[in-house]
Amino acid sequence: MNFTLERPAAVRNAAEAKKGMNWFLELLVFGLVFLTVSVGETILMIPPILVVMLTNPAFLAASVSGDQAALDEAVNTVYSSDAVTISMLFANLAMIGIVMLFCKVVQKRKMNTLGFVKKNMGKEYLKGLGFGFLLFSAAVLICVLTGSLKLEGISEGFAPGVFLLFVLGFLIQGMAEEVLCRGYFLVSFGRRHSLWAAALANALLFAMLHLGNDGVSPLALINLTLFGIFASVYFVKSGNIWGIGAFHSIWNLVQGNFYGIRVSGIVTSCSVFSSTPVEGRSLINGGSFGLEGGLAVTIVLVLGTLFLFWKYPAGRADSGKAELG
Repeated sequence: MNFTLERPAAVRNAAEAKKGMNWFLELLVFGLVFLTVSVGETILMIPPILVVMLTNPAFLAASVSGDQAALDEAVNTVYSSDAVTISMLFANLAMIGIVMLFCKVVQKRKMNTLGFVKKNMGKEYLKGLGFGFLLFSAAVLICVLTGSLKLEGISEGFAPGVFLLFVLGFLIQGMAEEVLCRGYFLVSFGRRHSLWAAALANALLFAMLHLGNDGVSPLALINLTLFGIFASVYFVKSGNIWGIGAFHSIWNLVQGNFYGIRVSGIVTSCSVFSSTPVEGRSLINGGSFGLEGGLAVTIVLVLGTLFLFWKYPAGRADSGKAELG
């Protein structure tokens, strides 16, 4: 099996538009871009949060009474609500827009160097959705067979309208993180450095972005790094962002809103199925972080990455569907 990662057309074309910088400057610029993205997302989040707060009876009552404990509890309830979570997902539109603008104006890159390839984009997207659903379902199956997770049937909290909003939100969120970490940073870093160095650098950054999540553990960070490496290989080998963008979206969606499992520590009440992690089996099921913090996900990510190298043995997918248009 060939584990070579050669520069795809996206990286070569980006390097022709503007030469790459040393690794320290690349990281520094990424930090500035991410800071700008965070500000943009915060601005988009302010109106929906205010609406949820001003329509929450407990928050209004606590604000009038001046009861600080009750107010803190009401604020926590607001921020953990599905309405705010959905708003956060849609706020990722700021990430996509800011990163695209930065790449176009500052790095002088065309949008196809971020992986937005026109040819077969629908087919690649659907393949990514299917691959993501099957791979995460394999992790769920491992947990069920090892007695680490109990699936308890249809969830009482399932609401079709809310579920649809989550679907749309995760389609944005998954693609946004791929645009930032793979379309922008991996390609930018890979202009001057090896693709393996670029894959590892963006994978570590991707894991660090989740440091503030509830229940994060060393194994969770390892799995997040493995996901970043998997996503990098998928992006490089397929030659487009559609597949991995779809994979990332469905991977997150099915965790919380299909199987009823925590998504990187985040809980949602709207899911198709209800499930409960078995206590004492956190090494496999990930405990309070969700499956991404357990060995079941470690196994499927390693196997998924090996599958990509087996599927694309030549080292690069630059012909046919992977051509930049």
